[in-house]
Amino acid sequence: MDERPSPVVIALDELEEKTLEGLVEAFVNREGTDYGATERNLDDKVMDVLRQLRRGEAFVVFDPETESVNIVPKREMPDTA
Repeated sequence: MDERPSPVVIALDELEEKTLEGLVEAFVNREGTDYGATERNLDDKVMDVLRQLRRGEAFVVFDPETESVNIVPKREMPDTA
């Protein structure tokens, strides 16, 4: 039976600050989120995501199966986070 490897939460202190900022910027650009009538600049969006990560409201997650990294909101994480 072939089991899929589980995604791994990466602790923020394991990432260099520039690497973390790059991951967040790529995430924000990829997501294309809509902030309503008021357009927000990239720096503000990045700061919002960094704040969520530091508060534990979201996590940096590595998926060994796809060899990719994503940012996942806490509400979408399994109970093990």
